[in-house]
Amino acid sequence: MIRQAQKMQEAMEKAQEELNAKEYNATSGGGMVSVTMNGKKEVVKVSLKPEVVDPEDVELLEDMIAGAVNEAIRAVEADAQQVMGGITGGLRAPGLM
Repeated sequence: MIRQAQKMQEAMEKAQEELNAKEYNATSGGGMVSVTMNGKKEVVKVSLKPEVVDPEDVELLEDMIAGAVNEAIRAVEADAQQVMGGITGGLRAPGLM
């Protein structure tokens, strides 16, 4: 039983390393704003189409950036849940996701 738990722990650590190294891309505003995030939920790149930068409507740009970041976070979390769920058989261990 202990050996099986150790194997599961090792598999989870390896999977977490792989998830952390992955990059996730999300867009908003019909592709006007793009955010790339790694598996650690760190934003590594933000791309804006020039036409979205309107000094008269900064609030819209802020909303689109927030929307893209939130979508990227959801993608990271969904992928982590799927990968870790496959290892743990659906058991949720605190602090792993």
